[in-house]
Amino acid sequence: MTDTMLSESLASARRRLADALAAAGRPADAARLLAVSKTKPASLIRQAWELGQREFGENYVQEALEKQAELADLDGIIWHFIGPLQANKTRAVAEHFGWVHSIEREKIARRLNDQRPDTLEPLQVCLQVNVSGEASKSGVSLDELESLAEAVLSLPRLRLRGLMAIPAPAEDMASQREPLGKLRHALETLRQRFPQAPLDTLSMGMSDDLEAAVLEGATLVRLGTAIFGTRENSRH
Repeated sequence: MTDTMLSESLASARRRLADALAAAGRPADAARLLAVSKTKPASLIRQAWELGQREFGENYVQEALEKQAELADLDGIIWHFIGPLQANKTRAVAEHFGWVHSIEREKIARRLNDQRPDTLEPLQVCLQVNVSGEASKSGVSLDELESLAEAVLSLPRLRLRGLMAIPAPAEDMASQREPLGKLRHALETLRQRFPQAPLDTLSMGMSDDLEAAVLEGATLVRLGTAIFGTRENSRH
């Protein structure tokens, strides 16, 4: 991907988000673009940073650590871990990321809390919710969400910011909005239950359902291919 191609695709993604926010009657700054940079080389992330993008999402710990080391000179870059998190990877994530979107078990949350260095600000976290009820999907069930949230709120080195979901693919807008609406409602319920918590984040919406997610209140929209191209193209 050339510099010009990345510039155009990032500008297009920003316009799409801005248009979706306007169509939803929401403020222009109500949602941010999270550039999903998994499998993309550090050189592309550097180019995106030079174009003003600051928040990047990674799924694979070792790959992310290598890129972070290569890009350590970039000021203001914020790394989000958005993939499944195994217990043996929590220390690296606790030490090297600003956000984690994929907490679904209390054990993982406690490990992140215990391993977060005191020299860093609290780790910003979202709970991943299985809004589609798919057996193959990661995420806590809606029935168990409140108890997990309560446990995470008791951990001083974590700051619970909201919820994340990856719904099953759907073709039409109404079908896309239905599970995203469940996530929005779940966050509203948590706000009522835990009014002291800074629950301001809905991490939802990708290339296929961005508009539906923005209509349902998304505050972080995760776009990968729409910004960086396919995996193959990103390496040329």
